[in-house]
Amino acid sequence: MPKDTMTRRALLRCAAWSSVAAMTSTTAFAGVDAPYPAQPVTWVIPFAPGGATGRLSLPICDRLTRRLGQPFVLDHRPGAGGATATKSVASAPPDGYTILATSTANVITASTDRSPDADLIPVAGMARMPLLLLVSRQLPVKTLPEFLAYAKANPGKLSVGSAGPGTVQLLSAELFRTLGGLTWSTVHYRGSGPALTDLASGHIHAMFDNAASAVDLLRSGKVRALAVTTREHAAAFPDLPPVADVLPAFETSGFYGVAVPHGTPKAIVELLNREINAALADPDISRQFAEVGATPLTGDVGVYTATYRAEIMHWRKLVPQVRAKN
Repeated sequence: MPKDTMTRRALLRCAAWSSVAAMTSTTAFAGVDAPYPAQPVTWVIPFAPGGATGRLSLPICDRLTRRLGQPFVLDHRPGAGGATATKSVASAPPDGYTILATSTANVITASTDRSPDADLIPVAGMARMPLLLLVSRQLPVKTLPEFLAYAKANPGKLSVGSAGPGTVQLLSAELFRTLGGLTWSTVHYRGSGPALTDLASGHIHAMFDNAASAVDLLRSGKVRALAVTTREHAAAFPDLPPVADVLPAFETSGFYGVAVPHGTPKAIVELLNREINAALADPDISRQFAEVGATPLTGDVGVYTATYRAEIMHWRKLVPQVRAKN
């Protein structure tokens, strides 16, 4: 074969491989030793399976796996209202391979003192959603006013579930109890899933929880929803009144996002932000979120960081109000 023909073919092969490399190495960054991700990524869920954090994370992780070519694996690490997982992620290597799915518990904790959240970088939002006031089908109430009247008429006799200390489920219940002048027993669980199981079986009487956690039990008729925690009606639950209709000062919501350890390269943080935002814009994921009343939280890293800090300030004002009255 003539030498010039071999040279041309070699050049064409090099050009072809260069094109492939250009397409497949879009996640190789300056200051990062290897293309990212080059291995599976651990996506840490701070609660037991069955909760809203895991349910929102799953379709996002599935899409990231398809888009970036490495598995994004959900890892449930329940304990201490999310603090156990938060600490483990905050101390993980800042290489983008350990990601924390944050919830309202993180901003509540960050609002009260310096916490492991101070060692995390906010990356992107996932969603905001109302909580629902849920009751056991065995409780003889069908409306919000009936529940309030029943609780007042039976002081100390109700048992109310909590997803753990410092969670929005617990703070919502405490705010309701405080504003309503009620007394009841609080039962703590390691996440929403176990609490909902006991609610459906009648072992506890009521709890506040996110629709994403409770939707399957609601559809099967195993628990009853009486109200939403936002001031406005929720589009996904148009027949449920806001708690504020009977307790005007009441308002809470669930807040979900993603964070990584401090020191994670900026390029990786921005890549994750872009890909998560793209996932939230996916019609299928948008539909899944809408079915449980979740509104996607989109925006670049700067926008989400500002939103995260505003949420901390919201709870910084609210938490002392609840504690001062208990």
